[in-house]
Amino acid sequence: MPDYTDEEYDALDEYYTKNPPTVSDGGKSGFFAKHKGHVIIVDDLSADWLRVKAAAEHTTPEVIVGQLVRKEISRTA
Repeated sequence: MPDYTDEEYDALDEYYTKNPPTVSDGGKSGFFAKHKGHVIIVDDLSADWLRVKAAAEHTTPEVIVGQLVRKEISRTA
């Protein structure tokens, strides 16, 4: 795991304090109930890059992946 700066740790703390992860969705509980099988596995380099990029932009890795996919779709359309 990368060594974050104090500012990056503070930003992550603030984000997850204001946006706590949900553990229940309509009576169903757990990660897989919410994500309905939309789980992907990436290599360590990609995972690290996504975490650092998300922290720097004060967002989540899911948002970064969505932006990359939409950018690629628009580029090839």
